[in-house]
Amino acid sequence: MGSSGPALPAEDRGLSPITGYTRAHWLTVADQLLVDACRFASPSGARIVLPGKASSSGPDSDQLEGFARTFLLLAYRLAGSGGEAPAGLLQSYADGIAAGTDPRHPEAWPTIAQKCRQTLVEACSLALGLHLTRPWLWDRLPSVVQEQVVHWFQGVWGLEIPDNNWHMFRVVVGEFLASVGATHDRAEMDADLARVEDFYMADGWYRDGGDARTADNFDHYCGWAMHHYPLLWALMAGERGAARLPVFRERLVRFLEDFPLFFGADGAPVHQGRSLIYRFAAATAPWIGALADATPLAPGLTRRLASGALRHFVDRGFRDAHGIPTLGWYGPFPPMVQGYSGPGSPYWLSKAFAGLLLPEDHPCWTAVEEPLPVEGQDRVRALPVPGFLISATHTDGIVRLVNHGSDNHAPGRTTSDPHYARFAYSTATGPVLGAAGLLVADNHVGLVDPALGLSSRTRIHRLGVADHYAASWHCPVWSGKEEPENSDLRTPGARGADARIETASVVWGPWELRAHLVDAPARLTLHDSGWQVTDDKPPQRDSGDRWAASVTGSRLTSIFVSLSGHTAVTVATTENTSAFARWAAVPYATGERTADRTVHVAVVSLTGNGPEQALVPSGMRCEVDGTTVTARFPDGTWVLVALGKETAHAPTLGGHRLDGPVRYARISPGERSAIVSYRPQGVNTRGGDR
Repeated sequence: MGSSGPALPAEDRGLSPITGYTRAHWLTVADQLLVDACRFASPSGARIVLPGKASSSGPDSDQLEGFARTFLLLAYRLAGSGGEAPAGLLQSYADGIAAGTDPRHPEAWPTIAQKCRQTLVEACSLALGLHLTRPWLWDRLPSVVQEQVVHWFQGVWGLEIPDNNWHMFRVVVGEFLASVGATHDRAEMDADLARVEDFYMADGWYRDGGDARTADNFDHYCGWAMHHYPLLWALMAGERGAARLPVFRERLVRFLEDFPLFFGADGAPVHQGRSLIYRFAAATAPWIGALADATPLAPGLTRRLASGALRHFVDRGFRDAHGIPTLGWYGPFPPMVQGYSGPGSPYWLSKAFAGLLLPEDHPCWTAVEEPLPVEGQDRVRALPVPGFLISATHTDGIVRLVNHGSDNHAPGRTTSDPHYARFAYSTATGPVLGAAGLLVADNHVGLVDPALGLSSRTRIHRLGVADHYAASWHCPVWSGKEEPENSDLRTPGARGADARIETASVVWGPWELRAHLVDAPARLTLHDSGWQVTDDKPPQRDSGDRWAASVTGSRLTSIFVSLSGHTAVTVATTENTSAFARWAAVPYATGERTADRTVHVAVVSLTGNGPEQALVPSGMRCEVDGTTVTARFPDGTWVLVALGKETAHAPTLGGHRLDGPVRYARISPGERSAIVSYRPQGVNTRGGDR
């Protein structure tokens, strides 16, 4: 990690037996980030002028962003330490605020206006920071500077904004204005709060805006935005906030019941969704839960989760030679960066330092660390609201997310977002990015058109999520060719529906059975792929009869096993297609289709235990009868997948009835996919974690 700041404190393996990190480590990293960023401050201190490519909002906005997001970090650090901060920083930021809000100053901030809406995001960080540091900063500002700040904030009213978490930015700014006796638009704030209520679904999950009929946006924004801001606003807003606080608390408690399952034993969060350059900001929600008395997590688990995430990136170097967080996951990786992100954007990771608002004698800082769920036993958890299956294996510490629900789709979009459209994500891998011209994608099923190339998975239409199972369908689309809007695409062959792929996933340990029902012209070849794994050197490739594998130097292994419907299985090796390392490899299969309706079945595996653990034994059996798939996992678990229809009969394999207790994952009534699992007598068939 590049920095000229002090070295990290000695590890405390008594208090923190898993990570070694304590509150002192958090303070040291915060101070390093602040001191190094301020070396890039403009003469007045109003801007943090970082090198790098400008965002879509332009350099003026980017430089404000660097100031505002590091100011939020300073606010968490200072407010949680009774006003203490690295020498000179508080005055430097006070001077910057005075200059930035003075329209006559050459380094004045861009106004909050339609032409530069991004300033609203930064205004929220500034308002929250001013609220938290009020005794040490706001109350000591000259009245003329206070008037400048208030005037600059007034630009939030009447602004057209994206219909997502941005609604909370205006609410937070408005509440700060109210708290200092300034003019504010309570009606607009209430409308924003009401719109955020529309985004709440169930089980602690908010979607990140949009129309639920056309898109499902579920990712880390649920934690670092949709829970973060409502709770902090409620704590700011006095009696008005107190009226809503119980509901916000209840939702966050429910969200946090599942949330630790999104972190691997090495501290990494699941690599899924947009804005992943914020990295360990994924640990924000547990800290907010502790702050707001809205958590089911033991204090030692809260700190273990957060410190594990922080240490994961510190150990792997997330900062450049100047100490500035890179635009990437570890090092710089432009293909994963959204257009709205600039050089200062990664400082939204400041949110993870909300834990510093807890006093040093709080149980989250004094309790002994407790292990994450993945460190205890293998677990599978179905999350129907976002459409996820979470699979965690304790022997390698990896968490996998199987996705049959979150797509970030926009009407008319004909290309998919790899951070949402893949069938699976994990704490150890990232999607193929920046591979233009290559007919390969990880964790994907698509059709290859000779002229248009590989199809995308855009709108995900759910069929159900329960127990170890999930199912969905999508219409493959190619660039420039939209998914039909006015047809009943649930019915294969419906007018306007050129192609339809229904997919069912069954998770068992590190394995996932994937069964696809493809309705499309026979001339279109199938592409079906497993996990992308990466290394500093090209991963090893291996293959056999109907299977292929790629193995990294650390023994992270991806394997694809064809059970039915594929012509060839191989491995694609690529360079600079992953945020994790330079070299990558993806096992995948192709299938020449001889009919307009075809079934394709595979087992994909991701494991950190090497190919010996990943390879599905030859005893894995599978039969396809029409659109019904019957298979057996290596431990003897029978699985039946009925694609395109419901089934009520007991399945057979090789002409023999499969005896044993039935586990049935009920799919929504009227839908067309059902999954049944059969296990030998005497084996526990209870749903949920195992």
